[in-house]
Amino acid sequence: MPDRSLAEWLTLIESRHPSEIELGLGRVAEVWHRLLQQPRLNQCKPPLAITVAGTNGKGSCITSMQALLLQHGHSVGTFTSPHFLAYNERICLAGKPVSDALIVDAFEQIEAVTDELSLTYFEVGTLAALVIFYQASPDVMLMEVGLGGRLDAINIIDADIAVLTSIALDHCDWLGDTRTAIAREKLGIARPNRPLIIGEQDYPEGFAQLVADTGAKPLWAGRDFTFTGGELFDCQLSSPESPRSFEQLNGQGLLPINKILALQALTAAGFQLNQQDSAAALQQVSLTGRHQQLTYRGLEVILDVAHNPAAAKVLAASLAQTEGRTIAVAAVLEDKDWSGIIEPMVDPVDDWILGEISDSSRARKGQSLLDLLYNAGQTGRLQPSVEQAFELAVDNAAATDRILVFGSFHTVAAVLKIILAEV
Repeated sequence: MPDRSLAEWLTLIESRHPSEIELGLGRVAEVWHRLLQQPRLNQCKPPLAITVAGTNGKGSCITSMQALLLQHGHSVGTFTSPHFLAYNERICLAGKPVSDALIVDAFEQIEAVTDELSLTYFEVGTLAALVIFYQASPDVMLMEVGLGGRLDAINIIDADIAVLTSIALDHCDWLGDTRTAIAREKLGIARPNRPLIIGEQDYPEGFAQLVADTGAKPLWAGRDFTFTGGELFDCQLSSPESPRSFEQLNGQGLLPINKILALQALTAAGFQLNQQDSAAALQQVSLTGRHQQLTYRGLEVILDVAHNPAAAKVLAASLAQTEGRTIAVAAVLEDKDWSGIIEPMVDPVDDWILGEISDSSRARKGQSLLDLLYNAGQTGRLQPSVEQAFELAVDNAAATDRILVFGSFHTVAAVLKIILAEV
């Protein structure tokens, strides 16, 4: 097997499979089975596994769990996607991206047993994370579902705890065009007689029966664990010994519900969380691209990966509490409900500058973005790329304006590179 760099491996993996997404567990489960027979893995003790699915809030929930575990002295591995600047961001140990060498080693182990099977980019990444976590043996591994749940590569493992953050319309071509259909797919990560933490409180039709059909032990937000807002957030978890009150739980751009879900999931897993360490962890936790506030050439810039109507509503509500003009730099992928995203953003956005995502074949064409903006009764300007749209926004912004960059991980990543290049 020739020595390859991480970049060379990623290029090879992308070129081998004809599609970015191919739902189904047969191929990836078979390769994982083969890996578990190998000497480097067959004696490894599996870490406790927590799997997180949901339309929005997965990354925030996982990042909050990671912060809580580290603050309490536990070792943890996390697998999330997509990445912003470097592939290594997807696989972390102790809150830090793992090295190129560790990922390459995992890819080589996978390559040695794949043989005739063809795996997608995401499937190989999932297997690499599992290989790394099994060999590093952290106390816990936190796994973010890529798409749906039932047929997602993450679901080759039987999670000890499953978390469902939210249910909204997104990826409808793959998951179904109703919230009930989407819920059915996401609930596929649940396992009989194991805890299922449910954050969604606006249940789609038939949801209670879908949950019952999993055989899991559900804990429902608003019923089994609750929280109240304000300057002081008070939560009541399923365990009376759990931490209860937190100041500024809505800080750092992460929704309080996702932090509460993190607390509840770890409590259900049997971790003893104390008030002081939990408060310290949750007050400082932040996540790239989630209402992330930066400064660029003296201007306020907000980066947010909101890419569906539900996330856009949350973003709009946050912006409604601010003063001054907002210039939006936006671009989305082709399969996103751009009209539905625009609708809640009409009031908080004063000026629209659109670009086209340049690093994905799934990018929505710029003219389509502009046409649908006009259909919503708005006016805007179109630039050839996200980078040029951001440059125009910077040139046009007054000192008191803010620039909001949103619509996709790709959109945020393009601008994040520009900002970090001048830090």
